Amino acid sequence: MNDRVFIDTYIVTYAHVSNESEKNGIASALLKDKLADARIWISTQILSEFYSSMTKNKHEHDNIVEYIHAITERANVIPVSLATVESALRIKEKYQFSYWDSLMLSAALESRCEVVYTEDLQHNQVIESKLTILNPFL
Repeated sequence: MNDRVFIDTYIVTYAHVSNESEKNGIASALLKDKLADARIWISTQILSEFYSSMTKNKHEHDNIVEYIHAITERANVIPVSLATVESALRIKEKYQFSYWDSLMLSAALESRCEVVYTEDLQHNQVIESKLTILNPFL
């Protein structure tokens, strides 16, 4: 395994939101472990969703900006491009996922990740024979 992992929005959010104490601990430990060697990949989509999620959790803009800067200093960020969107549309059609989940998976595949951590999709499902979905909260 190449140790390149992709992190979904809720993993990042739970690491910064304390009202989900069990998930907070798991997500925080996962990020700490994977960020230690800059093995985490996220997309600009994840950063945008994280901002939105944190505002819904009543976090202030300045705090969210600090969190985003802390994440992007250590994680690898892939932009969402037209190629990412095109790939997402194929993934959506093939697997019947939502567009947003397909976009995340497309970015993970573009990043050559072997694992994506998310709670939204089927645990242990393999996408395109390359990317395994893992739910760290199970």
